[in-house]
This record gives sequence, C-alpha cells and structure tokens, in this order.
Amino acid sequence: MLDRRLERLERELMLVARCSVLTPRERKGQATDAQAPQTPQAAQTPQAQAPTTQPDTGTTPGVESCTPTRLDRSGYLLLSRLDAEGAMTIGQLADAFQLDVSTVNRQTGALLRSGLVERIPDPEGGLARKLRVTPQGADRMAAERTCRQTDLSRLLESWTPEDVARFEDVLTRFNREVERQEGRAWPRETDEAARSPE
Repeated sequence: MLDRRLERLERELMLVARCSVLTPRERKGQATDAQAPQTPQAAQTPQAQAPTTQPDTGTTPGVESCTPTRLDRSGYLLLSRLDAEGAMTIGQLADAFQLDVSTVNRQTGALLRSGLVERIPDPEGGLARKLRVTPQGADRMAAERTCRQTDLSRLLESWTPEDVARFEDVLTRFNREVERQEGRAWPRETDEAARSPE
C-alpha cells in the first residue's frame, strides 16, 4: 500500500539525516574547538550556534579515527558549496541553503576565524564582498571528505558494486527532484558524462 510505503520511506529519510557516521557530532564529555556543531537547517532555532571543528567521534567502534579533528556538518556543507560554486556572498549562501542571512553570517564567522574561508572583493565588481575557500579550508575539506568516504566504504563493504551504483542513482534522482521543486540546484560536476565506473 502506497501510504504505508511512504510512511516507511519518511522514517528512513529521517534516519539518514541523523546518521552520525557521515556527520560526526559532539558527544557528552568531549571537548570541541568552539561551540557545538549545527546544520544549516538546525541553526534557524534561537539556540543556533556557529559551525566549528571537533574531534573525530570514532564512528566505527574499534577503528582508528582518520583525522584528529573533524568539520561539523554546517561547516562541511558551507565549504562544499563554496568549493563547488566559487566565491559567494552571504546573501547567496543564505539563498542556497534557504536560511536567514544572520544565520549564515554566524556560521561563516567561525569558518573565517578558523582561516578556512576569507573575504574578497566581488570579482565581478559588485558592492558586497564574497567568501571563498582558503588553501587551508580546501585541505580541511578534502581531509573531511576522505574521512566520510572511508566511513561510507566501511558501511557498504558487504554491498555489491551493483547495489552501490543503484543506491547512488536512486539517491541522486531523489535529490535532483528536491532541488527541481525548490528551484535550487546543487552545482555538480558534468554529471553522468564525468562519471566513471569504480
């Protein structure tokens, strides 16, 4: 029955969104470099805090952490968007994530203080300054991406290559439909033409 299937699908999407393997969180008793991490969506609450970096939470018991410090979810998302699209204003980032400018300003503030992004004049001559990823930010983002891919590889180690490809295709199709309906596409590489079988 379709209603039952949608109920199960909604639950599974909720669980994906809270997956701590790909989005490490502070655990009780663990110190962070600054404040607790927030996603761009969660940061709209009155208790919103800026993105920060944090110790790896050891997402797989008994497995060594891939780096001593991990980027939180909002920091990783913001850096990924700037990396994919190039320099952007606070307003452009707010529009991309459907957030208040004040929220994005708080989130990017932590990245600026950490030296992961920098403010530059608009290359196209606009009045607003833009943010771009620094070399240090690019290195941190690449390290975080490697950690996430390593964790994902562990999760999917019992899957066949065909299962992984099918999962990727369906998830990409779902995300593209969300982006189409919201009118906010995430910039991607030259999609299928650039994809090569692993």
